[in-house]
Amino acid sequence: MERLYTIPLRKEFRKAPNYERTSRSITAIRDFVKKHMKNENVKIGKYLNLEMWKHGRKNPPARIKVKAVIEKEKDVEYVIVELPHIKIEKPKKEVKKKEKPKEETIDVNVDEHKTEEEKEKHEVLQHEIHKETQPDMKIKPQKQKIKEKPMIIGRTSKK
Repeated sequence: MERLYTIPLRKEFRKAPNYERTSRSITAIRDFVKKHMKNENVKIGKYLNLEMWKHGRKNPPARIKVKAVIEKEKDVEYVIVELPHIKIEKPKKEVKKKEKPKEETIDVNVDEHKTEEEKEKHEVLQHEIHKETQPDMKIKPQKQKIKEKPMIIGRTSKK
């Protein structure tokens, strides 16, 4: 069943503070559709929502034309409310696709990486052993630089 309504919103949103006017208008649309379509499950359409919030939360439209359609899905019956010129589409069900296992490719990369790391470790160890066997080379100790405190210009304490 499909019906067209012009919903007056001004009387409803005037009851709310100005920063809650648009959200109050959305509730007024829900209540109106619940009453007139005699159904508790109401879904507001995407484009109707955008139209309501177009001028911000403080300035909703005074009245709006909507199209209400009753949809049935399995055991549940609900009403979809949308702008009159918008075609109402049923919500699409998500189809789960089987994913290919990516773990195998990751394991191969990890194994290659491990072998590379092992080779590097082996080279480093060989290099260190080679350094220890040559006592002729002396390593000069590096001098530590002493950090000086920056000079303070002007007053240093409060009087």
